[in-house]
Amino acid sequence: MRKLFSLRRVYAHCDIPCGIYDPHTAEIAALTVLRMLELIGESKDAHDISRYTAVKEEHAERCKREIMIIWGDFFKTEDLNIEINALVHRIMELASRAKQERERKHGEDLLEAVNQFAELFWSKQGVKIKRVAAPHKVEAQIVIPEL
Repeated sequence: MRKLFSLRRVYAHCDIPCGIYDPHTAEIAALTVLRMLELIGESKDAHDISRYTAVKEEHAERCKREIMIIWGDFFKTEDLNIEINALVHRIMELASRAKQERERKHGEDLLEAVNQFAELFWSKQGVKIKRVAAPHKVEAQIVIPEL
């Protein structure tokens, strides 16, 4: 019997494509990773550490997914260069490192790389940006567009 078609699971931001892309979701995921690393470092309770670890890993994976979607769907072939490809690869590595380990530095490095990606993303569109203190329970900066 001949196989007429095959099914595979596909993930995307939008199948339209809608043209709505924003690295903010990746920034929030990276901030969450950073916060979970802080909480893990402060906690002595095994149950809490287990919960924080699960959330940290979930958000590290979400960060990777959001960056990959923008890299794969928003940036065109002519936009791709060594700088952006290396940065996306670095984000993938840093998110994996943050999943594997418990040091706050890994979360800081991940957030910084995501901020650099956000700067490239917004500059591609000619949008002015600024770095601001994140309004959350973590001391860090995020990149936002000046609207």
